Amino acid sequence: MKNRRKFIQMSTVLGAGVFLPFQFCASPKKETVEDQEALLGATKGILDDFGLQLYSVKEIMAEDAVATIKAVASFGYTQIEGFDGGKGIFWGMKNTEFKSLTGDLGLDFIASHVDTFKDLETIAEQAGAIGMKYLINPWVGPQKSMDAFKKLADDFNSQGEICKKHGVRFAYHNHGYTFEELEGQIPQNYLMENTDPDLVDFEMDTYWVYTAGFDPIEYIKKYPNRFTLGHVKDKDGDIDFSEANGSIIVGKGIMDFPAILRAGKDNGMKYFIVEQERFEGTNPMEAAEKNAAFMKNLVF
Repeated sequence: MKNRRKFIQMSTVLGAGVFLPFQFCASPKKETVEDQEALLGATKGILDDFGLQLYSVKEIMAEDAVATIKAVASFGYTQIEGFDGGKGIFWGMKNTEFKSLTGDLGLDFIASHVDTFKDLETIAEQAGAIGMKYLINPWVGPQKSMDAFKKLADDFNSQGEICKKHGVRFAYHNHGYTFEELEGQIPQNYLMENTDPDLVDFEMDTYWVYTAGFDPIEYIKKYPNRFTLGHVKDKDGDIDFSEANGSIIVGKGIMDFPAILRAGKDNGMKYFIVEQERFEGTNPMEAAEKNAAFMKNLVF
């Protein structure tokens, strides 16, 4: 497929009249619909894999984690990102049991949000043992001074070392507060520029970047290969920017995700994780299914 794609690109550039090698002069094999769809996906950019942050269905997870994860798999997600809902990131199961559950459903448990200031050594060892890719700090809260953010940068580097030792990566997930100017600086910029890329990655919550008044695309380009994960979370255009929670079903809002994901793909973003926290006129499971449908048909 790679050689064929290269040939198609060359013939497009050089023109239809270009002399072709003998192997391309034989009667062409009739392409099936599946072949055409695969070629379209390769040239235009269709996601083969995308995930769901299980916090989007947190109430249902609390009722029956196993049934909820099975439903998520049936919607077409191929990856999940976890969180600690009070039973640990493995929801009361052993790490290997949780891995078997998700693996049997065709889901890759790629990452989890976790309090990285508590029992990180143990959690990182368990995560690494089952092939998880990331442990992500999802929240540190607004800080009173830049000195506090400077300390956080040091903490993140140390936590990245612990994770690396066990074969997983550390990442920090932003909210809006790191984009609020403090003492003449943008804390997010400080964290990006004063953490070791070998130890610390970042998960961009595109919604929080956008609602803080910044362009997710420009930020991705400003720090290539640092935002290795991205939250795909849309903004309801009818909700004021001052509202704390204005998320909506992806594709129904005002954010340009084809352009954002294209920038992400071109600048080192590997994982695209749907998240939704507001469910006006719908419910979490219905929204999760509709979000999966959007992601499956997204061309960027």
